Formats: sequence, structure tokens, C-alpha cells
Amino acid sequence: MDLYSIDKLMHETRQLAARYRQTTGSTLPVTGEIARFDAAKALDLQLLDNLNSSFDAVGKSGLLTDQKVVIKGRAIFDTSKSTPRIGQLNPAQEWDGVLLVLFDDEYQPIEMFYATKNIIQDTMNERDSNRKKRGAMSIAQFKIIGERVWTAENGAEPEIWDNQAT
Repeated sequence: MDLYSIDKLMHETRQLAARYRQTTGSTLPVTGEIARFDAAKALDLQLLDNLNSSFDAVGKSGLLTDQKVVIKGRAIFDTSKSTPRIGQLNPAQEWDGVLLVLFDDEYQPIEMFYATKNIIQDTMNERDSNRKKRGAMSIAQFKIIGERVWTAENGAEPEIWDNQAT
């Protein structure tokens, strides 16, 4: 299957997932695969086919060159007061950093944030809760510690945007 047909399938998957949510109020579990596809395309990552690997991709060039990257994706819906989480992270596994792909309600990517394993571990060690033990982190917390590396408006950031600079 060539890249054009994958692009077309992902486009149709986005439409189907958005329509399904609008109709049922539930989400289809496709965000992870769409995130992998979008991240690889936007940031020149080589996706791994091994489902048993502790990371999803390796950076081929640019900001994430040679980095072993875990890819997480979350669609942001403007309907609840909940605190969405990025899912479990296991610092004992082999990976260099996590890339969080954020989507709008049409499953179009809007931003991507990257945080290194060291920063994530430091943050998790500072918190004491059951969530920390499970390796869970909120999207808001990840955005604070992470670096924005891609936006829908500008594509890959020429320099890493640091939201902690003074």
C-alpha cells in the first residue's frame, strides 16, 4: 500500500471517528494510530512495526534525530470539566522521550509536545499520588513540562519553544 492510500485511509478514519462521536457521544479507539501516522509524517519519524517494543518510533532527522519516541495522542473535546490524561508511562522501559499529539474534535492535529524521559521522571518523582505510581500524567502537566515541537499553523518549530524560559 503506498503513502497516498494511507493518507486517504487516515482522512476517512478521522471523518468516521468524528461522526461517530457526534452521533453516539463515545469515541472510537483510533487516536493512537492517527497520532503515530501524523507524528511520523510531521517530524520525520520511522515507525516501528513491533507491537512489543517499548517505544513507537525513532527520529530520522530534525529535532528528534535518533530519539526513541513513545507517541501518545489525545483528542480535545469542548464538553467536559474532566482532566484528560496521556496514559501510562513506564520509566523502566527503553525510550528517550514522549511525543504528545493533540487533536481537535475533527481528529485533526493541532499541536505536538515533546518531553524527555529525564524531565518526565523528575516530574513524576515530585508528585505523590496513586497516579504517579501508575505513570499517569495530565495533558496540562505534560504541556507545562514539555516543549512544543509542532503546530498546525507553522509545522515543525524551527527552534524548540520553551514554555519555562524566563
